[in-house]
Amino acid sequence: MVREASLGAQATRSAVRQNRPMQQRGFGRTGWQVGDIGYGMWGMGGWTGSDDEESRASLEQAVHGGCTFFDTAWAYGMGHSERLLGELLQAHPEHRLYTATKIPPKNARWPARAEYPLDDVFPADHIRQFTMRSLENLRVSTLDLIQFHVWSDSWADDVRWQHAIENLKHEGLVRAVGISINRWEPENALRTLRTGLIDAVQVVYNIFDQAPEDELFPACRELNVAVIARVPFDEGTLTGMLTPHTRWPEGDFRNGYFAGNNLRDSVNRAEALRPLTPLGETMATLALRWILSNRDVSVVIPGMRRAAHVDANLAASDRGPLPRPLLEALRRHRWDRRPAPNSD
Repeated sequence: MVREASLGAQATRSAVRQNRPMQQRGFGRTGWQVGDIGYGMWGMGGWTGSDDEESRASLEQAVHGGCTFFDTAWAYGMGHSERLLGELLQAHPEHRLYTATKIPPKNARWPARAEYPLDDVFPADHIRQFTMRSLENLRVSTLDLIQFHVWSDSWADDVRWQHAIENLKHEGLVRAVGISINRWEPENALRTLRTGLIDAVQVVYNIFDQAPEDELFPACRELNVAVIARVPFDEGTLTGMLTPHTRWPEGDFRNGYFAGNNLRDSVNRAEALRPLTPLGETMATLALRWILSNRDVSVVIPGMRRAAHVDANLAASDRGPLPRPLLEALRRHRWDRRPAPNSD
């Protein structure tokens, strides 16, 4: 009863957005129209500090706020995040909510390397097996978008993965197929896009990581491939909330990501953005508006584990693109980094 009252209060808080639908964008050649702010579900699948009841309430609030695109993966808690999304889908048959999930690499190695044989990462039976698992977890008969959770362009012309996904589409088990591109390697899918079999790419794109604009986005524009922008906040630094002394519990992904000098360097670069943040806005809103200012992006998927995150992030949809002088100023904060061993 307490939870029902809590969700009712959240629905009331989101009533303004219910009366003002989120901005919509086309999702490549699929014909879908999706809200430009989606929901990234990695954090609620396995990050420390995640709480299922809080996750459920945040997901519910996102639906009330007009969010229609939800991105998850089997690897986010070995299906846990998928099952949370499955509950949400069952609770809202009246809404068209788009589901995107990912097939984990068989060898459980992130990122993929060119020297890995396809048989070690995405053999045909593995592709089918995890598609079926995701269907069961999400409690749907068809997945809107199935993505390869890692990728190497060295596999582009291998007919085995091609036949596997063509069969899934032919059987009506998936509607579209995508690639989640390795972190800081946006060019590592260009050959694969030319096969004509990929409907969407998911790539790290934010104020620091602007490299997708060089080659990937023009190719997606030409081929009408949807772009999902992930890691809009650089795992937290672009929210302006981290400091060089921020620490996470043992086992948290961010301990590895911010190893060495990466936390210090990332925070220092984020602090340089603070004077550019418009009055009355947060750095997080600035980061989202930067991404949404690029029409090549179909949807951006911030993580939203808490209700306050949902309200703040969805509101960025209403604010529109940044003014051109500010966009040009932020362009000078591009940071080309080399892939770290634990990047994906």
